[in-house]
Amino acid sequence: MRHLAAGTMFGLALLGALPVRAEMETAKVALPTPIISFAAEYIAEAKFFKDQGLDVTSQVIAGIGSMNAVISSSMDFSFSTGSSLTRAAARGQRLLAIATLSTEPGEFAVIRKDIADAVHFDIKAPLKERAQLLKGRAFGMGGVGTIADAYLRVLAKAGDVDTKDIVFAGLQPPEIMAALKSKSLDGFALGPPWAQLAVYDGSGVIIASGVDGEPPGYSPAASALLVTRPQFCAEHRSVCMKMGRSMVLATNFIHEHPAESIAILKKTFNTISDPVFEAAFAVVMKTTPQPPLTTAEQFKNGDKINLDAGFIKAEDILPSYDGLYTTEFVQ
Repeated sequence: MRHLAAGTMFGLALLGALPVRAEMETAKVALPTPIISFAAEYIAEAKFFKDQGLDVTSQVIAGIGSMNAVISSSMDFSFSTGSSLTRAAARGQRLLAIATLSTEPGEFAVIRKDIADAVHFDIKAPLKERAQLLKGRAFGMGGVGTIADAYLRVLAKAGDVDTKDIVFAGLQPPEIMAALKSKSLDGFALGPPWAQLAVYDGSGVIIASGVDGEPPGYSPAASALLVTRPQFCAEHRSVCMKMGRSMVLATNFIHEHPAESIAILKKTFNTISDPVFEAAFAVVMKTTPQPPLTTAEQFKNGDKINLDAGFIKAEDILPSYDGLYTTEFVQ
């Protein structure tokens, strides 16, 4: 009996020493398009959500539809942009940003290689000259009102090109890449890895890079922002805490374990070659903040994008961004 009692006590002591697994809760996340800029979400799915006590279901809902799914309560979270969030707030649809996963307008404008060759394109030419390549051409982007749509429009403004002289085609990345090769499109605006893929396979040439401050004056701007409904975090605070903590762990992992991060991402983007992946992941490293804090300045620059893209008028700009973001879940 003494041996049995001692064994029981030892077993209880071991149980007390084991880490307590977080209570499992569920969350639904919408992504507007499959791009490596959402690396933190893919890595969190692979490594951190379960340990934090989250069973996450993710789904691609094209373009601005991902944020609309949160507004309609069909999804709990979406990866959207600061400019989309402030436009919604100006219409009375207030959302809450809890983490910023990319602090640069992470789009690239790409033109078909044969067009670039025909005009003797010079990447060292002034941006205004390069941007004039948009005139009279058809460009693919993720959808109307997306950051890619806005990026093409601010780039057109930088080149004194009337957006009426550009055809905007809302398509998903695989469709855009196929259309570029068939010459149904003249170019596109997308984030990594699609611009890098076009360069490496010889189908396209980058004419402007938002990651490198082209056009200038829009940085920092949240181009990958984790948003939800304010009442969701009020009613499910523990879910928002777990989601925020997972984003912190994932952004740290991106910077501290790049090789492992690439290996995880390749499971989603399994058709991308190593050189393309390395070039695309370098963009992710450059634009991923650590920690993933959201700031009023990001929203201010997002509204500047909205204004210059023609999405809003000056009187639509919010007097304050208070209540549209919080940092409490990523501290």
